[in-house]
Amino acid sequence: MPHAQRPYIFLIKITLFALIINTLPLPEILLNVMPFTMLLFFSYWLICFKTHGQFFIALTLGVLIDILHGDILGQNALALILSSAFIIKIQQSLVVSNITTQQIYLFVASSIYLGILLLVHDLSTQSFDFNYYLLLTPFTGALLWPLVQLLLSKCKH
Repeated sequence: MPHAQRPYIFLIKITLFALIINTLPLPEILLNVMPFTMLLFFSYWLICFKTHGQFFIALTLGVLIDILHGDILGQNALALILSSAFIIKIQQSLVVSNITTQQIYLFVASSIYLGILLLVHDLSTQSFDFNYYLLLTPFTGALLWPLVQLLLSKCKH
């Protein structure tokens, strides 16, 4: 049975893959510019499958990331929900757009994600060492989008 008929099985697989990527030991500079992998993978899933409960799934995935990284509980969930809302809103346009336009859309979604994370850290009492390299995260996400799309499309079939 192909993945097109089992969207949740495919979601579990790409979620595990994204979580593994997020736990790789990388140099500090790479960790700071690394794209929001879960956002990229979840965006691909949102584009490919019409399902129910997308925001609940985003909440669940975000909480998983918070637990994995020991972050403020709910910050990645909120960021993923709001970024996903943007992706869902422009989904029709995203599907038919050329790759450059898709990269711009993913840049905006990643910027929303980063903005939420920075806002949560600014409002929290938790210490946060701001690193200007974090501002490159939306760029790396946009640049890696074609590769993510290619990789996940091969996994989907």
